[in-house]
Formats: sequence, structure tokens, C-alpha cells
Amino acid sequence: MIRRSPFDTPLATYRLQLHRKFAFAQATSLLPYLARLGFSHVYCSPFLKARAGSTHGYDVVDYSRINPELGDEASFARFCTSLGENGLGLILDFVPNHMGVGHADNAWWLDVLEWGQASPYASYFDIDWSPPRRDLAGKLLVPILGKTYGAALTDGEIELRFNAPTGTFDFWYVDHRLPLSPRDYAAVVGTFAHALPLSRALDALQEAFLSEAAPHYLREVAHTAKEALATAARDRATRQKFEKAAGTWHGIKGDSASWTRLHDLLQRQCFRLAYWRTASDEVNYRRFFDIPELAGMRMGRIVVFRDTHEFLGRLLADGILQGLRIDHVDGLADPQRYCRRLNAFAAAIVPRDGNGRRLRPYILVEKILSGTERLPQSWPVAGTTGYDYLALANGLFIEPTGFARLQRHWGRFTGLDGDLSIAEEIYRCRRLVIDRHLASELTYLVNWLLDIAEADWFTRDFTRKRLRDALTEIVAAFTVYRTYVTERGTSPDDRRVISDAVAQAHRRWRGADGEILDFIAALLTLDIRTRNPGQFADKRAAILRFVARFQQYTGAIAAKAVEDTFFYRFVPLVSANEVGASPYRPTTAPSLYHEQMVERATTWPLAMLASATHDTKRGEDMRARLDVLSEIPDEWARRIARWHIYNRPHLGDASGQPAPSANDEYLLYQSIVGTWPMQPSSLLRSTARRDEYVGRLKAYAIKAAREAKLATSWTAPDEAYETGFERFIENLFESAHNPFIDSLLRFLPPILRFGAFNSLSQLVLKATAPGVPDFYQGSEFWDLSLVDPDNRRPVDYAARREALSSLDLASAITRWREGWLKLWLTERLLTLRNRMPGLFATGDYEPLAVSGVAAEHIVAFHRKSGEEAIIVIVTRLLMDLIRGDLGVFWPGGTALGDTAIRTEGVWIDHFTGARIRSEMHTILASSALERLPVAVLSAE
Repeated sequence: MIRRSPFDTPLATYRLQLHRKFAFAQATSLLPYLARLGFSHVYCSPFLKARAGSTHGYDVVDYSRINPELGDEASFARFCTSLGENGLGLILDFVPNHMGVGHADNAWWLDVLEWGQASPYASYFDIDWSPPRRDLAGKLLVPILGKTYGAALTDGEIELRFNAPTGTFDFWYVDHRLPLSPRDYAAVVGTFAHALPLSRALDALQEAFLSEAAPHYLREVAHTAKEALATAARDRATRQKFEKAAGTWHGIKGDSASWTRLHDLLQRQCFRLAYWRTASDEVNYRRFFDIPELAGMRMGRIVVFRDTHEFLGRLLADGILQGLRIDHVDGLADPQRYCRRLNAFAAAIVPRDGNGRRLRPYILVEKILSGTERLPQSWPVAGTTGYDYLALANGLFIEPTGFARLQRHWGRFTGLDGDLSIAEEIYRCRRLVIDRHLASELTYLVNWLLDIAEADWFTRDFTRKRLRDALTEIVAAFTVYRTYVTERGTSPDDRRVISDAVAQAHRRWRGADGEILDFIAALLTLDIRTRNPGQFADKRAAILRFVARFQQYTGAIAAKAVEDTFFYRFVPLVSANEVGASPYRPTTAPSLYHEQMVERATTWPLAMLASATHDTKRGEDMRARLDVLSEIPDEWARRIARWHIYNRPHLGDASGQPAPSANDEYLLYQSIVGTWPMQPSSLLRSTARRDEYVGRLKAYAIKAAREAKLATSWTAPDEAYETGFERFIENLFESAHNPFIDSLLRFLPPILRFGAFNSLSQLVLKATAPGVPDFYQGSEFWDLSLVDPDNRRPVDYAARREALSSLDLASAITRWREGWLKLWLTERLLTLRNRMPGLFATGDYEPLAVSGVAAEHIVAFHRKSGEEAIIVIVTRLLMDLIRGDLGVFWPGGTALGDTAIRTEGVWIDHFTGARIRSEMHTILASSALERLPVAVLSAE
């Protein structure tokens, strides 16, 4: 196979999830296999230093080094060397929006806790040092306590300790370290320090604080004092005195008054400890969504960009990295400016080729596009990571009328309105997230909004409550993740989004003061600066800050309300509920698919094509299988009703309500159908396998129920409900033979087979559409996984290597249930991409007309670049066409009848080698699809 420069545009990427059990050593051993399959680039999860035990790497605590849990420098070097030896490039998933905080491993965060606003890193994090609560002025709220502050304090769970090697004093709560301010060192050490040589250092430290010395001088004096303490502590007796001095600040359990000294000492710090539940209402730093242990970064500041990208720059300059995937770009205050800065930074330092030409890295952004939203053309990136493509392609395999019937059946089964207003339910989910999970962020927005309103004679009477109500309604009405308004202006698309949201808010508004909504609209579009320039002249910076934070906030609300709430409540067909999918348009007509691909070939020809990622709700083949239910909605409804009767005796009770609820039970049955192994009886022959499977279902069921936030939730788990739900699942599989299992096994065979047809069509489309196809780890075999952590289970690469070493078409078809056919097609498709890189990078996309009895069941298109050309033909929605017991995997194309694809010339099937000649300007689908439900034809 021809190997290309890793800096060339990727032909296909393979995503690896690195963690301590799958580190650089394991990844290195995999590279020859990936190269043989035909991948051009390995696409790694974040591998900079993350929190210990992280399974994903998104909680980076140090941007300047490789994660030691993944291996040492030597193992990383071997990994990089092997990449080069196998002709593979490397793309890194990079996290600029947030860092992991808390615990004891982020030096920048610990410095902020110690020095507060005087820390040089105080401005690295998105912290509001002037919050509405007076007792938080100049302090950082740290919501880490597992109980109320008073209970944690008087139970002795907050301890002051001395660290001899560093000469520092720290508060500890479990594994959270909170440095004591050096201002209080003298008070903690006590009078006995005067007899020691370090007394001079402590006196100098105290004097520096009393004189309000410059921050840099304070840090120097503090460093000297810490060194003196560490030196003195080398003497065992002295060290014990320091430890005893720290211990004297502790009280006696049961005696609240005895803890006053420790409380007073805590009150003097630059942080305020709090119960974790307070984060939803009062946290004064921007979080990643609602996770207190992920703090937002102020990446717009040059110094922050420099310090977070310095090590990354070395990897680019050394030619180790050829691409970057930018995580959660919508969390940044100004994504366009960041992308431009990153592009310029990377382009200036990457190596030159043999001709002196500076190479360009491949940069993608993780961006969710909603509805008709498009990625701004002004962003200097290759495109998105492919959630938009995933949703579009999946919709091809959902039958529109069947989906509507599934929705009605679901409504009757659950007792919910089958004609439920999706918009109303999403609105309720948004309000729930705003009110209960991200209220603190809204509080700060309201605080800034009130300050701006007071600057104008005509808005100064707007009350805090009404401003909060108005802001809530506008946020709840947003139809996209966010807008991108900056001091550079407001685009027409952003104006439309804001106008639509405000119009919707007006329809819900109660009261005569609707002008509040118009005032906020004028702020969000920056029109306020020209409408009344005199009044708001000195509020320019405040307005820009408000708009930036508002835009960051709406993205978090969208993700938590739709992806992580609505999609677990509205479950007529859960394969339609995917990251990036539109609840309003779950289906895709072939004409729409073609239209989008033509546009993609013109605007974003190098964007990523995804069918599964580490964040998708379901594995790609589970999703493709469940799509089949849209073709048999009435049969599915009958099965669900029957299974409910069979399993009614297993229902638990939680405060008079069934456990699980009807909605959760409905979702569970889809999850079982979607994840059942391709060899149905194999699961029942092994107790160990059955127990493992039941464990997976239980873990998923509880996570899904908590995400729905109806019967239980993450913040208020209902133990009775969750226990009842788990027992229900256990009882379903208590016996290998019961009415439910017997009915399930009779139902599954055609679902598995037609789901596999969908999977293969999905694979071929992804590998041939305009863009760069990405393959999630292990998905070269059937991917029937659930949401994380289920989709991060170990991959059996030995089985995949073995299959690849002995693959041919006959064995692939014979062993299709084991995933051999999908692997074989993957290898053949990647071979074709390597053979025709120019065609796939820049080739035209032309839809092909299909006529005949099965025209709506075929998607066909033409890719062409110069003399190179291919025709792609895939099938969809086949259950109405192919009926009866299938004795073989694919019964041939006879069911397609006279269906024909309009084209000219003689073509060779890349999969089967068959020669197909057009007759009367067409080729018959039955000829092209004689042996497989998919075909890729190359011009002879």
C-alpha cells in the first residue's frame, strides 16, 4: 500500500481512547494492524497530564507534560517512532476550554487557592471575584464538601496539616488540598518558632503582608519562609512540633464551640469551602456544564494561550503531531479568534517539506450544528468532527411514516401524549436545567445585566427579578447552541437566532413590561451601543463581557437540556436521539442527503465524517439496528405490549410508583434489542456472559433514568426507584427460558440481519462521502455499545487481527455475525481511498437518478476527479422489499426488480470484481447488488 506524508490531508482516522489500562505501549502494538487496514492517521483522546485514574483525559491538570499514567517519555517516543515507521500521522484531541480542578494535582488552581486574586493564575480561570454575595467578594467558592460546611467542620473532616518536604501548611478534605495563605503561617507555627532560625523568615513574611508589599515580593518572601520551614523540619523533633502546631487548630467532636479557631482560620483564606450542592446556585467560576471539578479557562488572553499551548507547539514543531481536534469549541468566549490564533500559531512552527514548503496541520472543531445551522466560513479550520454528518446519514435509515407511528405507540404505552409538542418538552427541559443545574451562571449574568441596565434612564427601573425572568425565557427559547457576536459585529445568522428567541420569549411573557426582552435583544446584538450611545458609552467592556458569557451559557444549557435530558425522556425511537441530531427532523430523504453532500464537497470537503464517537449515545451498529423498528412500527408495538404483560410481575415499587416507569421500561426494551449479540443464543449459554450483559444494562438504565431527571437524578438519586429498576432487569434474565426471552429470540433474527444491511450502507456512505471518515476504536467489527462508559470497554484486537489475516469475501460473508464482513468492507474501502486520494479529497459529488420499483430504497452517487471516478450504491429500508426467511445473508438483488441507476460506461465492482456495463444509459441495481447490499464501482 502506498504510504503518504502524515501532513497530507488525512484519508481516514482511527480514534483511540487512551487510559492507564490502554496506554502508549498497547497503542504502539496496534499500529501495524491499523496501517495494514489502510488508516492514514491515529486520532487520540487527550494525552496531556489528566487527573489520576481518568478514563477520558478531558480533565487536564497540566498542559506542559504527557500523562504519566499513559507511559513515560520513552514509551511515548516509541509510540511516535512506530507511527512514523508505519506511515501514520497523529491527531490529538485538545481541551482548551477547561481544566480539572480540586483535589491536589493542578498547580495553577492550587496557586489561586493560596493567593487568590494576587495569584498570577487568577486570570487564567474564568472566575468572578466580585459576586453578588458580599461574603464571597475576593474569594473563590469551592463546593467540594459531601455535607454542609458546619457538619464537615465539626465532624473533623477538614484538617490542617504540615507538609515537611515543601514546608507548607494545607487544609485537607479527603483528597482535596487547599493551601493555607502564607499570611497565616506565623499564627499557625506559634510562639515556639521564635526559638528557631526560621523566626526571621516568618517575621519578614508577616511584615510583608502588613505593609501590603507587591505580589511578586510577597511570593519571594513566602518562598523563603517555606524553604526555612522545610529545612527546620528535617529535624524530627521540630517537624513534630510543626505537626502538633497544626493539630492544635482542630476542635473536639461534639463540641461545636471548639472548632471556632479553625473556622476563623478558614474564613481568612482566599477560598470558601461549601457543600457540593451549592454549586448549582452560587459557584463563582465558570464550569464545564455543571461539573464543579472542571473549571473554565480564559483562553482569549494571550498569556493563557501561550502557557497552555507551549508544549503542544513543541509536538507540532517536532513533527510529532499533524492535526488537532479542538474539544468543546463553543465553550470559548470567542471561538473564531481562538481558531485564527491557533491556526497562525501552528502554521508558523510546523516543519517544512523537502521543497521548503511549510506544511499545514489538520485542525477540526467539536461543534454541534442544530437544524439548518452552518459552521461559519470565517473559521480557519477543516470543519467539524462530524456529528452533523452522523445525524444526516442516520436519518436515511428511519422510515418517516413509521417513525410517526412509533411516536403514537410510545405515547399510548407510556401514558404520555403521543402527539407531544417536542418544542414544549424541550422548553421544559431547558427551564429545568436553568433553574436547578446552572442557576449560578444565570445569577452572574443577571448581576451584570442589572449593572448595565442602571446606566440608562429608560432601563434603570428594570428589577433584578424581571431581568432574571426575561433572560431565562430568552435562553430557554434558543434553537442553537450559541451565537458568535463579538466586538467585530453581529452576523445576519446571529441576528436571526436572537430575533427568533426573543420573539418566542415574547409569546411566553406575562406582564406589561415586555420591553425588557427588547432591551436584552439590543444588548445581545450590540445594537444598544448605537441606539443610546451616550448612556452606555462607559459600559462597552461590561456589555461585551455579558454577551460573551451569555453565549457560553446558552451552549451549556443546550447540551444539558437536549442531549442529556430530553433525549432520555422522548424515546419513541432512541436511535434518532443522538448528539447533533435534530428532534424536529429525525429522518433524511435521499434528495436532502445529496443536497447536503454537494454543499459539503464545496464548503467543507475535509471535515470529519463520523458514525460513532466517544460521546455518542449508542454504537453505530446498535443505532443502525434500531432504525429497523421504524419499518415495523405496529409489530414493535405488539411486542412491547406483550413483553410488558410478561414482565409486569417483576415491577418494583417506589413510593407507590412502578420501578421502572413505563418510559424507562420502553427505553430498556430498545436497549436490549439494540445490544443483543449478533449470535443470539451465545449470551444464554454462558452464565458469566449473561451476568456481564445484565451488569451493562443495569449501569446504563440507572444512568439513563438519572439523565431524564424524572423518577431519579444525579443530584437527588431515588434509591428505592433505582433498586427496583435493577431488580427488574435481573429478573428479566433470571432464567434463560421465560416468555420474554423466548419472544425476544423469535423477534430478533430479521432485526439483526436488516440492521446489518443498514450498518454496511452506513459504512460505505461514510467512507465515500466528501470528507475524512473517522472510525471509533473497535468499530471495524459490530459496534453494539451503549453510552460511555460502556463504549470504552476493552476491544478484542486479537480477534480483529486474526480475521484480517485470513479475510476474503466468501469467509467474510460466512462469518458476518462475527463482524468479519464489516472488517472486510472497511479494509476494501480504505484501500480504495489510498489508491485514489485526490478523488476523495477534492472530487466532485453528483447524485445519480434512480428509477424503478425500489427507487426510494437506493442511494446512489458519482465521485469524480480528473480521470478517476467511482459510483457508490447503497440500500435502505429493505423490510418491505425482502420478506420471508433469509437462508443466506444477502438473497441477491432480485427483490430490486427493474430498479436502475442512470450512468454511462463500464464499471468494476471494487468488492466483488464483477464487471458491470451500462445498458440504455443505466445499470440495473440487481446486477450491481448481486452479492452484497452495497457496491462501489470504479471506472474500467
